Amino acid sequence: MKRLILIGSVAALGLSSCVSLSEMEALQAKYDQTTKQYNLTRQELLELKEENAELTRQNQSLGADMTDLTLGKAAADAAVDSLTRRIEQMSHHYDTTMENYIQEVAGKSRDLTRAQNLLTARTKELGDKERELQARQTELQQQQEEFQLQRSQLLAKQHQLEQEEAATKAQLEAKERELEAVRNSVTKALTGFADKGLGIETRDGKVYVSLENKLLFPSASWTVSKDGVAAIKELAKVLEADSTLNIMVEGHTDNDAYRGSTAVKDNWDLSVMRATAIVKLLLQHGPGINPTRIEACGHGEYAPKVANDSPEHKAINRRTEIILTPDLDKLLRDMGR
Repeated sequence: MKRLILIGSVAALGLSSCVSLSEMEALQAKYDQTTKQYNLTRQELLELKEENAELTRQNQSLGADMTDLTLGKAAADAAVDSLTRRIEQMSHHYDTTMENYIQEVAGKSRDLTRAQNLLTARTKELGDKERELQARQTELQQQQEEFQLQRSQLLAKQHQLEQEEAATKAQLEAKERELEAVRNSVTKALTGFADKGLGIETRDGKVYVSLENKLLFPSASWTVSKDGVAAIKELAKVLEADSTLNIMVEGHTDNDAYRGSTAVKDNWDLSVMRATAIVKLLLQHGPGINPTRIEACGHGEYAPKVANDSPEHKAINRRTEIILTPDLDKLLRDMGR
């Protein structure tokens, strides 16, 4: 039974340590052989003790009968001497056997101690591995929990982004519809000026109404012409009717130097004066337009549409642009009502 337990322990040790199963089996076989030899020697020793005890009894019996065996004393003495020598030989043999046995047992004890120490070390190593595995399992569990939390957060963020994307898409679609409606309204209002230097386009989420100076201003002047006033008057009606529009009026010139003799000193001043002149006309003919919706600025010659390399291109650059941008927040609020 002990052998089965030992073999089982050795097998378990072999599976969980660096010592191979064959080495452990060899060690077990050697241990079994030693145990067997020990048992044989022990049996022999017991037999010798019994024999010694029997001889002792015989000796005692002979001693008791010495008075009756005077004639056999010499033979008995010889027998006793023989027995004594045999006892000495047996005693010597016993001492030798015991010494060899003790040495062998000591060797086996050292082997067993080494095996026990190795088993203890492997058991500790296994315990360390198990603790490390447990720590890694705990870490993995924490990582899985963090992953699930991050996944939930990402899904929530994705849902939020999808909602924001849908809202943004709705805003863009609403803005595009509004821009198209504005462009159509302005185009319709200014139909009569299409061949007089008028251009209307939608760009970057805005409607650009571009009026060349030949429609609006005499050369070097910021006084609006008759046709220009008529065009601005029609445009003011559209802007007055749509309160969702923010209005930017930009003045532009070509790169020819300003030759006037007024307080205006250069093209930059001239472009600003022309922009403010258009703003004043819009407010005059569109009294319902909130002035806070309008801005005026001048770019002079520094924002040309084309290169100033020909009279035709310079005429294109001499322009006033009215940029219409829907107030998307107000538009959405109106849509929600």
